[in-house]
Amino acid sequence: MDDVPIRDASIRLGQFLKLAGLIDSGADAKTEIGDGMVKVNGEVELRRGRQLVAGDVVEHEGRQARVSS
Repeated sequence: MDDVPIRDASIRLGQFLKLAGLIDSGADAKTEIGDGMVKVNGEVELRRGRQLVAGDVVEHEGRQARVSS
């Protein structure tokens, strides 16, 4: 699992997926999240705008990244 630092106190899920390299584009993020292919802290997340904070773990296609500050 990779720790991915963010600048602010929180970041939107769609933005974090791109920052962490789990997804290539915003369009891909929208599709994958909408299709239930992304988990946050072990649970399927369908909201692209979900705010993530340090310690949250995002998973896509078996790859994981943790939000760090």
